[in-house]
Amino acid sequence: MRILVQKFGGTSLSTPEARQRVIHHIRRELEQGYRLAVVVSAMGRRGEPYATDTLLEWTANNGNALPSREQDLLLCCGEIISATTLCSLLQAEGIASTVFTGAQAGFKTDGHHGNARILDVKPDRVREALENNQVAIVTGFQGQTENGDFTTLGRGGSDTSATALGTALRAEMVDIYTDVNGILTADPRVVEDAKPLSVVSYAEICNMAHHGAKVIHPRAVEIAMQARIPVRVRSTFSDEEGTLVTHPECFNQVQDGIVDRYVTGIAYVSNVTQITVEAQEGAVDLQLHVFKAMAHNQISVDFINVTPSGAVYTVFDTDAPKALEVLHEMGYAPKSLSGCAKVSVIGGGINGVPGIMAHIVEALTKQEIQILQSADSNTTIWVLVRKEDMVRALRALHAKFELHR
Repeated sequence: MRILVQKFGGTSLSTPEARQRVIHHIRRELEQGYRLAVVVSAMGRRGEPYATDTLLEWTANNGNALPSREQDLLLCCGEIISATTLCSLLQAEGIASTVFTGAQAGFKTDGHHGNARILDVKPDRVREALENNQVAIVTGFQGQTENGDFTTLGRGGSDTSATALGTALRAEMVDIYTDVNGILTADPRVVEDAKPLSVVSYAEICNMAHHGAKVIHPRAVEIAMQARIPVRVRSTFSDEEGTLVTHPECFNQVQDGIVDRYVTGIAYVSNVTQITVEAQEGAVDLQLHVFKAMAHNQISVDFINVTPSGAVYTVFDTDAPKALEVLHEMGYAPKSLSGCAKVSVIGGGINGVPGIMAHIVEALTKQEIQILQSADSNTTIWVLVRKEDMVRALRALHAKFELHR
């Protein structure tokens, strides 16, 4: 049995015209002989009736006191509406289908409401539906605890549902349908000559997602990578194949070939604050106290540089006042610079190649952009710049590494 998992995001289901495109993609793959498990998100975006953000606004305007367990119950409704709507449309087209909630599809999670982790997937009922030549429509973004409570998986949860279900079903492929035609070398809203990529590695897209690219959630990619299931990121509004996400050794299977590249793409995260905490002479435990305090106060830290003289790191601008308050209460005198942006240069070919950092510094220096901080890993070099310099930095680096070609 050849199994394909398709995932359709909120914009893919938000209008009658978009839903007809979804049916088109389902019918095409059925005609190719696949048995289909279709994972859906809530319809639309903020302001549209059944979108997740709209439901959150509803609770905010009606007491703003809904406990997290009950909030998950409400949020699960968005995907259920999407799934049953699609089921009705498919049935009207003569395509047999059946709907499963995350719980009915076998998703077991921990009890961390709002950002639950998948513990196991036992898709027995989904597999039975596929064996009976039905399209199995599964509500993404949700699961169930051992004691029967509904949970949601956090932002990007439907992507994670799709790759986890694909893994459990041993699917040939997971297709993530969205409103853009694959993964680009940069955000096209900022870099006008950004180019679509035919293929990227799991590690590259994970880093692009972690560092600001919003095409697919990194948790979803990590699950697919562990199971070695290829993922395609495609447009609902096109029949093009989009971007294949797979292991580097599979690159030669892509028909148009692969260019030996050092850098794959440029990503960014804006609205961050740089915090510097200096240690007093002889103090050796500053870093321990600082980062334990950030964790205790649920403040996410990033871009961390630790030296014997202190620590430099970033937090989101929205978390900065609380972070600085905590540090002052601890007796430190932190320095801060708000309104910064992290710009990342990502590529599987970066590791061990001399001159990549020199190219970055040269490109930014020519634009008179000051680098406030830098760090690197095997596949990523990132720099901190002022937010007002971010767009020029992205465009300069995109051009320097000839990603438009």
